[in-house]
Amino acid sequence: MSDETAFRVALDLDGSLESLGNSMTDLATALEATGRCRLVRFQSESRPDPGSARLLLRPLWTPWWRYGRGPAVDRFLPPVDVIHVAGLATPPTNAVPLVISVDDLRPLRGETKRFVRISQLRRAVNAGAVLVASTRRASHEVQEVLGVDASRLAVVPPAVPTVAPVLDGGDVVVNVTGLVEPLLNLLPGLVRFAQAREARVVVIASASLIQRVKSLGLNVTTRTRREARDALREARVVLHLSDGARFPSFAIAALSAGVPTLARATSINRELLSGAAVLIDDDGEVHDVLEDLWSNEPRRALLTAAGQDRAGDFAPAVAAREYLALYREVARSSR
Repeated sequence: MSDETAFRVALDLDGSLESLGNSMTDLATALEATGRCRLVRFQSESRPDPGSARLLLRPLWTPWWRYGRGPAVDRFLPPVDVIHVAGLATPPTNAVPLVISVDDLRPLRGETKRFVRISQLRRAVNAGAVLVASTRRASHEVQEVLGVDASRLAVVPPAVPTVAPVLDGGDVVVNVTGLVEPLLNLLPGLVRFAQAREARVVVIASASLIQRVKSLGLNVTTRTRREARDALREARVVLHLSDGARFPSFAIAALSAGVPTLARATSINRELLSGAAVLIDDDGEVHDVLEDLWSNEPRRALLTAAGQDRAGDFAPAVAAREYLALYREVARSSR
């Protein structure tokens, strides 16, 4: 066995749930495909999938791990060189270095601050864990909120699955993350826009927001996040409405599929989507931009090419290479 394949990684599949599925599962598949590590899959909060390591008495420990306390998780795993988690559970370890992906900034923000998350991450860093933000801007926010040294932070985007090109989509697909009132304000105009073109407005949102949308009585099709991939297959234009607290995986998947995409100009979207998607500073611009993206074929072609090129930067194989480099650096530094 080579030195590369002898490197052992334990990956928690419970975490980083995105609109198109579980990005940790995508990362696990891509890591195994590299042939450069031995992967141990486990689940810190749910029943193990076939092929995953079983954690003895896991239901007893999960509530403790959500506070960063309880028994060390490496007690229940085969010998590994690094452990990577991305969900609510940040279990302590005895001797194995811990990597924690922080993909959702909402618990760290003042208006929705959950003190347990902040104290949990600080405790983990004090015990030697390395935090991973999905963007440079997110890493600055994590550092400011937690007050941790920059040396304890890394930046690696999550894995975004490549989506087959959409060649004849006819829907206005709206993906909503963390925004309610802006969507409700935009929907009547979006419906008028779509009806004038004999198209549909399809909204991908949480279950609670879907109920709000249905209560409006508008001609809107709703989809849960589990159905996001199916909705994307029918898209002609994507509108990504986000508060900027999470990595824009759905928008990047839309770029991968060659679908012209419009998004708010949050700091994270500027960092990741500039030049590949159309970014707006004011929701009042949505109608005019949609009109252009719908009917301006030369611009659609340019955005399709630029989007597919940009999406390649976030493919699972790219994420796997970057995470492997981080794992090895963390393992070396901990010796």
